[in-house]
Amino acid sequence: MSEAIAREMMAQRFRSFLPVVVDLETGGFNPERDAILEIAAVTLTMDSEGNLMPEATYAYHVQPFSGANVEQSALDFTGIKLDDPLRQRIALSEAEALGEIFRPVRKAIKSHGCTRAVLVGHNAAFDHGFLNAAVNRCGIKRNPFHPFSSFDTASLSGLIYGQTVLARACRAAGIPFDNQEAHSARYDTERTAELFCAIVNRYKDLGGWALAQREQGLEEL
Repeated sequence: MSEAIAREMMAQRFRSFLPVVVDLETGGFNPERDAILEIAAVTLTMDSEGNLMPEATYAYHVQPFSGANVEQSALDFTGIKLDDPLRQRIALSEAEALGEIFRPVRKAIKSHGCTRAVLVGHNAAFDHGFLNAAVNRCGIKRNPFHPFSSFDTASLSGLIYGQTVLARACRAAGIPFDNQEAHSARYDTERTAELFCAIVNRYKDLGGWALAQREQGLEEL
């Protein structure tokens, strides 16, 4: 029964959208021209008390698409080494990486009774733009993410904590942040997921989401 309640609350909480946290490391700022080098996603779930929490992480190295631009300044910033032998062995094509990300996202949408995923990102417009450009390049017809709606944790944490930089926002929320680990898609996505959950749960605890009314409605079903 508690799992059914949690499933129904998740479906109601974001108007049948399932928030999925996404981060991409790229070869520049132009989504049409510059390569995606890493992609990671964290699916979220909810307990019977209405608390949002990370569920599972999916992260992949990505081969630059044919003709893609990669700025040296981007490699210097992220620390990604394109000629690393391990990376060259495990990196996926854009189409393969998107497939590996989208498959569990679709499964999570279904298991939580939602209709579509909504991207959560720190400066979400950046990641959303690169994701949509890759979807178009790969000719993917069933993109599980909403094409333009997103949740931006930079804006949300600016409102809640007075901080917009990911590391500072995490620390303000009591989430440990290691600058040495930052700028990998996996690490940044997992910290962003914790930050988003902290913001949503804090709002609930302050009474901003009428959880009691939803529980009463579920009991009447």
